[in-house]
Amino acid sequence: MPTPPKDLLASKDVLHPRNPHRERYDFPELIKASPPLAAFVQVNQFGNESVDFANPAAVTALNQALLKQFYGIAHWDIPAGYLCPPIPGRADYLHYLADLLADSNGGAIPRGKTISVLDIGVGANCIYPIIGHQAYGWRFVGSDTDSVALDAARNIVAANDAIKGSVDCRLQADASKLLAGVVKRGEVFDAVMCNPPFYASLAAATAGTRRKASNLGKGRGPAPVRNFGGQPSELWYPGGEEAFVRNLVKESHQLPTSSFWFTALISQSQTLPGIYKELQWAEAVEVKTIEMAQGQKKSRIVAWTFLSPEQQAARRASRWAKAV
Repeated sequence: MPTPPKDLLASKDVLHPRNPHRERYDFPELIKASPPLAAFVQVNQFGNESVDFANPAAVTALNQALLKQFYGIAHWDIPAGYLCPPIPGRADYLHYLADLLADSNGGAIPRGKTISVLDIGVGANCIYPIIGHQAYGWRFVGSDTDSVALDAARNIVAANDAIKGSVDCRLQADASKLLAGVVKRGEVFDAVMCNPPFYASLAAATAGTRRKASNLGKGRGPAPVRNFGGQPSELWYPGGEEAFVRNLVKESHQLPTSSFWFTALISQSQTLPGIYKELQWAEAVEVKTIEMAQGQKKSRIVAWTFLSPEQQAARRASRWAKAV
């Protein structure tokens, strides 16, 4: 007898304490916020209300409801085939990033529009700027190499008064660069964040999609469906996430004062030694690894800064003293 799939809506009690998505989804409330979700809700084999996570339309409808109920985003949509991210895990990155800033600020989270964050690879979904601004009031710059994705992100920002004017979407014209060409001369951020492409090749991304489809109970059909979508640039990068982050370390070394903290979400623990080696080469002043978890999925944030203690104090005094 095949092993039944785990309940994907089981209590997510390992998420960050400030994450509003720690408990099972309240579908009646979500449907009240976004009535179109009702068409996708059904009782699963565990006797709980759920959606078919192998159905891209269902995942999109769930995200629309979550964004409307928790973040006041009334208008959100993405082009077909683009990444539709699971919101609870994305929110966790922002809350741990807030803790990182608080650790450098006497325990107080710096909030408000004086805090500026660069999201490398903002995507069509614009999720990190939405959550970060609505939770902490931060301003964002979101970069991407895909002009279609950027247009979709700009449309989301323009359609929602809650975030309008607080997110600047910039095209990265050189796909081989991460910071250069996006960070303007003299521009300063309080944090840089990124969720690097997981896979090292398109073939690996396709194989991973097949495994996900199988885990969702859809077997091994000839044309696996990416239930969360994703364009090639969103799913893979030559050399995978390790190469991506090592390149980010190299570029941050060239622009050491452009951000207080540089951070990256790391999915594979085996990539950490190479990243730490790169950070040692770059002579980062301080490196932190923040463990994260969502059910059986384990990940971590690697953060580094090139600012000396004196530079950190000066940056706090000039920028964070004005933060609410």
